[in-house]
Amino acid sequence: MFLMEFSITPMGHGESVSSCVARCVDIVEQSGLDYRLHAMGTVVEGELEPLLRILQQSFEILRPDCDRISCSVKFDYRRAGKDRLDGKVASVERKLGRDLKK
Repeated sequence: MFLMEFSITPMGHGESVSSCVARCVDIVEQSGLDYRLHAMGTVVEGELEPLLRILQQSFEILRPDCDRISCSVKFDYRRAGKDRLDGKVASVERKLGRDLKK
């Protein structure tokens, strides 16, 4: 199972790009995969092919309106990993002995 963290940014759209980001988050949500949106990107859990499909569809939905798109992507694979979106945070919380801000 993979975790994919990505941030996709259309260039030349001014300071706020939330309308473009919202279109990409809609693609993530429609995938049915578990995800977490945060201030600097989105983390999605799934197998590699559906994750790559999300990236491709995100580019495709932005391309008609954007002359340039920047994307940062990070993958984390773990063979026996499952429910890692919450599990990784829970592990740190156990070690600290308290809940963290979410």
